[in-house]
Amino acid sequence: MPASNPTRRQMSHLIGSALATASILPCSPASAAHRHNSHGQTARKAPAVIGSAAPPRPVIMLDPGHGGKDPGAIGVSGTYEKHIAAAAAKELYRQIKAAGRYDVVMTRADDHFIPLEGRVDLAHKHKAQLFISMHADALHDPAVRGASVYTLSNGASDAQTASLAQTENSADRFAGPAFHGMSSEVQDILASLVHEETRRGSAHMAASVVSSFQPRIGLLRHPARHAAFVVLKSADIPSVLVEMGFMSNRHDEAALRQGGYRQQVASAMSSAIDRYFQGSGTNIARSG
Repeated sequence: MPASNPTRRQMSHLIGSALATASILPCSPASAAHRHNSHGQTARKAPAVIGSAAPPRPVIMLDPGHGGKDPGAIGVSGTYEKHIAAAAAKELYRQIKAAGRYDVVMTRADDHFIPLEGRVDLAHKHKAQLFISMHADALHDPAVRGASVYTLSNGASDAQTASLAQTENSADRFAGPAFHGMSSEVQDILASLVHEETRRGSAHMAASVVSSFQPRIGLLRHPARHAAFVVLKSADIPSVLVEMGFMSNRHDEAALRQGGYRQQVASAMSSAIDRYFQGSGTNIARSG
Protein backbone atom coordinates (compact mmCIF):
# COMPACT_ATOMS: atom_id res chain seq x y z
CA MET A 1 0.00 0.00 0.00
CA PRO A 2 1.27 3.57 -0.66
CA ALA A 3 1.23 4.44 3.01
CA SER A 4 3.55 1.52 3.77
CA ASN A 5 6.38 2.70 1.51
CA PRO A 6 7.42 5.67 3.73
CA THR A 7 7.35 3.34 6.70
CA ARG A 8 9.76 0.90 5.08
CA ARG A 9 12.01 3.78 4.02
CA GLN A 10 11.98 5.14 7.55
CA MET A 11 12.87 1.71 8.95
CA SER A 12 15.68 1.35 6.44
CA HIS A 13 16.99 4.77 7.43
CA LEU A 14 16.85 3.91 11.14
CA ILE A 15 18.67 0.60 10.61
CA GLY A 16 21.34 2.33 8.53
CA SER A 17 21.80 5.00 11.20
CA ALA A 18 22.12 2.33 13.90
CA LEU A 19 24.79 0.47 11.94
CA ALA A 20 26.69 3.68 11.33
CA THR A 21 26.56 4.53 15.03
CA ALA A 22 27.74 1.03 16.00
CA SER A 23 30.76 1.39 13.75
CA ILE A 24 32.16 4.28 15.82
CA LEU A 25 31.49 2.74 19.24
CA PRO A 26 34.33 0.93 21.07
CA CYS A 27 34.61 -2.70 20.02
CA SER A 28 34.01 -5.49 22.48
CA PRO A 29 37.09 -7.46 23.56
CA ALA A 30 36.05 -10.30 21.28
CA SER A 31 35.44 -8.15 18.20
CA ALA A 32 38.54 -6.02 18.84
CA ALA A 33 40.69 -9.03 18.03
CA HIS A 34 39.39 -9.03 14.41
CA ARG A 35 39.81 -6.56 11.56
CA HIS A 36 38.87 -6.61 7.86
CA ASN A 37 41.63 -6.60 5.29
CA SER A 38 41.46 -4.82 1.90
CA HIS A 39 39.62 -7.79 0.36
CA GLY A 40 36.85 -7.76 2.95
CA GLN A 41 38.20 -10.83 4.71
CA THR A 42 38.31 -11.04 8.48
CA ALA A 43 41.83 -11.05 9.95
CA ARG A 44 42.77 -11.71 13.56
CA LYS A 45 44.86 -9.01 15.21
CA ALA A 46 48.40 -10.17 16.00
CA PRO A 47 49.18 -10.44 19.74
CA ALA A 48 51.36 -7.76 21.31
CA VAL A 49 55.08 -8.48 21.25
CA ILE A 50 56.40 -8.42 24.82
CA GLY A 51 59.35 -10.78 24.59
CA SER A 52 61.79 -7.91 24.02
CA ALA A 53 60.80 -6.08 27.22
CA ALA A 54 63.62 -5.85 29.76
CA PRO A 55 63.03 -7.86 32.95
CA PRO A 56 62.40 -5.79 36.09
CA ARG A 57 65.56 -4.84 37.92
CA PRO A 58 66.20 -6.39 41.35
CA VAL A 59 65.50 -4.07 44.27
CA ILE A 60 68.23 -3.65 46.91
CA MET A 61 67.49 -2.15 50.32
CA LEU A 62 70.46 -0.44 51.99
CA ASP A 63 70.12 0.03 55.73
CA PRO A 64 72.57 2.47 57.39
CA GLY A 65 72.64 1.39 61.02
CA HIS A 66 71.40 3.54 63.91
CA GLY A 67 70.49 7.20 63.36
CA GLY A 68 68.82 10.08 65.16
CA LYS A 69 68.84 9.65 68.92
CA ASP A 70 70.75 6.37 68.52
CA PRO A 71 74.39 7.23 67.70
CA GLY A 72 75.55 3.62 67.59
CA ALA A 73 79.16 3.03 68.58
CA ILE A 74 81.34 6.03 69.40
CA GLY A 75 84.89 5.81 68.08
CA VAL A 76 88.09 6.33 70.00
CA SER A 77 88.29 9.89 68.66
CA GLY A 78 84.55 10.56 69.07
CA THR A 79 83.23 9.56 65.64
CA TYR A 80 79.61 8.38 65.62
CA GLU A 81 78.87 5.07 63.94
CA LYS A 82 75.56 6.43 62.61
CA HIS A 83 77.44 9.02 60.52
CA ILE A 84 79.93 6.49 59.12
CA ALA A 85 77.14 4.05 58.25
CA ALA A 86 75.12 6.74 56.47
CA ALA A 87 78.11 8.06 54.52
CA ALA A 88 79.16 4.59 53.37
CA ALA A 89 75.58 3.62 52.43
CA LYS A 90 75.14 6.82 50.41
CA GLU A 91 78.35 6.08 48.51
CA LEU A 92 77.21 2.53 47.79
CA TYR A 93 73.81 3.91 46.72
CA ARG A 94 75.58 6.28 44.31
CA GLN A 95 77.66 3.50 42.78
CA ILE A 96 74.69 1.16 42.38
CA LYS A 97 72.61 3.89 40.71
CA ALA A 98 75.47 4.78 38.38
CA ALA A 99 75.85 1.17 37.24
CA GLY A 100 72.15 1.01 36.39
CA ARG A 101 71.70 -2.72 36.98
CA TYR A 102 69.52 -2.54 40.08
CA ASP A 103 66.92 -0.37 41.76
CA VAL A 104 68.13 0.74 45.17
CA VAL A 105 66.42 2.33 48.17
CA MET A 106 67.60 3.27 51.66
CA THR A 107 65.89 2.83 55.00
CA ARG A 108 67.08 6.31 55.88
CA ALA A 109 68.73 9.05 53.83
CA ASP A 110 69.07 11.47 56.74
CA ASP A 111 69.82 11.37 60.46
CA HIS A 112 66.66 9.94 62.03
CA PHE A 113 65.87 6.91 64.14
CA ILE A 114 64.08 3.85 62.73
CA PRO A 115 63.16 0.88 64.97
CA LEU A 116 64.62 -2.46 63.91
CA GLU A 117 61.22 -3.86 63.00
CA GLY A 118 60.55 -0.76 60.92
CA ARG A 119 63.66 -1.39 58.82
CA VAL A 120 62.46 -4.88 57.94
CA ASP A 121 58.99 -3.50 57.17
CA LEU A 122 60.50 -1.00 54.72
CA ALA A 123 62.28 -3.79 52.89
CA HIS A 124 58.97 -5.62 52.47
CA LYS A 125 57.17 -2.43 51.43
CA HIS A 126 59.66 -1.89 48.60
CA LYS A 127 59.62 -5.60 47.66
CA ALA A 128 63.39 -5.78 48.12
CA GLN A 129 65.23 -8.86 46.90
CA LEU A 130 68.31 -8.17 49.02
CA PHE A 131 68.70 -6.38 52.38
CA ILE A 132 72.11 -5.01 53.43
CA SER A 133 72.54 -3.43 56.85
CA MET A 134 75.76 -1.40 57.19
CA HIS A 135 77.54 -0.88 60.50
CA ALA A 136 80.84 -0.08 62.22
CA ASP A 137 80.39 -1.24 65.78
CA ALA A 138 82.70 -1.30 68.80
CA LEU A 139 84.22 -4.19 70.74
CA HIS A 140 85.68 -4.48 74.22
CA ASP A 141 89.07 -5.33 72.71
CA PRO A 142 90.45 -2.25 70.88
CA ALA A 143 93.07 -4.37 69.13
CA VAL A 144 90.46 -6.19 67.01
CA ARG A 145 90.09 -4.70 63.55
CA GLY A 146 88.79 -5.65 60.12
CA ALA A 147 85.54 -6.08 58.23
CA SER A 148 83.10 -8.96 58.67
CA VAL A 149 79.65 -10.04 57.53
CA TYR A 150 76.81 -11.61 59.53
CA THR A 151 73.72 -13.66 58.75
CA LEU A 152 70.79 -14.71 60.92
CA SER A 153 71.01 -17.76 63.13
CA ASN A 154 69.31 -18.90 66.30
CA GLY A 155 72.70 -19.16 68.00
CA ALA A 156 75.84 -17.10 67.67
CA SER A 157 78.91 -18.45 65.88
CA ASP A 158 81.17 -17.13 68.67
CA ALA A 159 81.12 -15.06 71.85
CA GLN A 160 82.23 -11.88 70.09
CA THR A 161 79.36 -12.15 67.60
CA ALA A 162 76.88 -12.88 70.40
CA SER A 163 77.97 -9.66 72.08
CA LEU A 164 77.58 -7.73 68.81
CA ALA A 165 74.07 -9.10 68.29
CA GLN A 166 73.10 -8.17 71.84
CA THR A 167 74.35 -4.63 71.26
CA GLU A 168 72.58 -4.26 67.89
CA ASN A 169 69.32 -5.75 69.14
CA SER A 170 69.29 -3.32 72.06
CA ALA A 171 69.06 -0.37 69.65
CA ASP A 172 65.28 -0.41 70.13
CA ARG A 173 65.76 0.85 73.67
CA PHE A 174 65.53 4.27 71.98
CA ALA A 175 62.13 3.43 70.49
CA GLY A 176 60.08 3.38 73.69
CA PRO A 177 57.78 0.69 75.08
CA ALA A 178 55.65 0.37 71.91
CA PHE A 179 58.45 -1.52 70.18
CA HIS A 180 59.25 -4.00 72.92
CA GLY A 181 56.53 -6.56 72.23
CA MET A 182 58.78 -9.41 71.10
CA SER A 183 59.01 -12.17 73.68
CA SER A 184 62.17 -14.12 74.38
CA GLU A 185 60.45 -17.22 73.00
CA VAL A 186 59.87 -15.46 69.67
CA GLN A 187 63.47 -14.27 69.61
CA ASP A 188 64.64 -17.85 70.17
CA ILE A 189 62.78 -19.16 67.12
CA LEU A 190 63.50 -16.30 64.71
CA ALA A 191 65.92 -18.43 62.75
CA SER A 192 63.37 -21.20 62.32
CA LEU A 193 60.97 -18.70 60.71
CA VAL A 194 63.42 -17.97 57.94
CA HIS A 195 62.79 -20.05 54.85
CA GLU A 196 65.58 -22.38 53.80
CA GLU A 197 65.84 -20.57 50.48
CA THR A 198 66.29 -17.25 52.27
CA ARG A 199 68.97 -18.77 54.50
CA ARG A 200 70.84 -20.03 51.46
CA GLY A 201 70.55 -16.65 49.77
CA SER A 202 71.88 -14.86 52.84
CA ALA A 203 74.82 -17.27 53.09
CA HIS A 204 75.54 -16.80 49.39
CA MET A 205 75.58 -13.00 49.80
CA ALA A 206 77.85 -13.28 52.85
CA ALA A 207 80.30 -15.42 50.84
CA SER A 208 80.15 -12.88 48.01
CA VAL A 209 81.04 -10.07 50.43
CA VAL A 210 84.02 -12.00 51.79
CA SER A 211 85.28 -12.81 48.26
CA SER A 212 84.95 -9.20 47.13
CA PHE A 213 86.55 -7.74 50.26
CA GLN A 214 89.56 -10.05 50.39
CA PRO A 215 91.76 -8.33 47.77
CA ARG A 216 91.25 -4.78 49.05
CA ILE A 217 89.58 -4.57 52.50
CA GLY A 218 91.09 -6.05 55.65
CA LEU A 219 88.95 -8.80 57.16
CA LEU A 220 88.55 -10.42 60.55
CA ARG A 221 89.73 -13.97 60.92
CA HIS A 222 86.72 -16.12 60.00
CA PRO A 223 84.86 -13.08 58.63
CA ALA A 224 81.53 -14.81 57.83
CA ARG A 225 79.64 -15.18 61.11
CA HIS A 226 76.08 -15.53 62.35
CA ALA A 227 73.83 -14.65 65.28
CA ALA A 228 70.21 -13.70 66.07
CA PHE A 229 70.24 -10.16 64.71
CA VAL A 230 66.67 -8.80 64.77
CA VAL A 231 67.28 -6.59 61.74
CA LEU A 232 68.02 -9.73 59.66
CA LYS A 233 64.80 -11.53 60.61
CA SER A 234 62.92 -11.25 57.29
CA ALA A 235 61.57 -14.66 56.31
CA ASP A 236 61.67 -14.05 52.57
CA ILE A 237 64.44 -11.51 51.85
CA PRO A 238 68.09 -12.64 51.91
CA SER A 239 69.74 -10.33 54.44
CA VAL A 240 73.24 -9.59 55.69
CA LEU A 241 74.78 -7.21 58.20
CA VAL A 242 78.16 -5.85 57.13
CA GLU A 243 80.60 -4.58 59.75
CA MET A 244 82.94 -2.32 57.76
CA GLY A 245 85.33 -2.18 60.69
CA PHE A 246 85.26 -1.38 64.41
CA MET A 247 85.08 2.11 65.85
CA SER A 248 86.87 0.78 68.93
CA ASN A 249 90.04 0.33 66.84
CA ARG A 250 91.82 3.57 66.02
CA HIS A 251 93.04 2.30 62.63
CA ASP A 252 89.58 1.20 61.50
CA GLU A 253 88.01 4.42 62.74
CA ALA A 254 90.62 6.56 60.97
CA ALA A 255 90.15 4.64 57.72
CA LEU A 256 86.35 4.84 57.81
CA ARG A 257 86.51 8.60 58.35
CA GLN A 258 88.15 8.92 54.91
CA GLY A 259 85.91 9.27 51.87
CA GLY A 260 88.41 7.42 49.68
CA TYR A 261 88.34 4.36 51.93
CA ARG A 262 84.54 4.36 52.04
CA GLN A 263 84.59 4.40 48.23
CA GLN A 264 86.73 1.24 48.32
CA VAL A 265 84.31 -0.42 50.73
CA ALA A 266 81.36 0.57 48.52
CA SER A 267 83.14 -0.68 45.40
CA ALA A 268 83.78 -4.05 47.05
CA MET A 269 80.15 -4.19 48.17
CA SER A 270 78.99 -3.40 44.64
CA SER A 271 81.11 -6.28 43.31
CA ALA A 272 79.63 -8.55 45.98
CA ILE A 273 76.12 -7.63 44.86
CA ASP A 274 77.02 -8.51 41.26
CA ARG A 275 78.47 -11.85 42.42
CA TYR A 276 75.31 -12.55 44.38
CA PHE A 277 72.84 -11.93 41.58
CA GLN A 278 74.96 -13.61 38.93
CA GLY A 279 75.32 -16.66 41.15
CA SER A 280 71.61 -16.78 42.01
CA GLY A 281 70.61 -16.85 38.35
CA THR A 282 68.49 -13.70 38.64
CA ASN A 283 67.99 -11.83 35.39
CA ILE A 284 69.66 -8.44 35.59
CA ALA A 285 68.54 -5.69 33.24
CA ARG A 286 71.63 -4.09 31.82
CA SER A 287 71.69 -0.33 31.30
CA GLY A 288 71.83 1.00 27.74
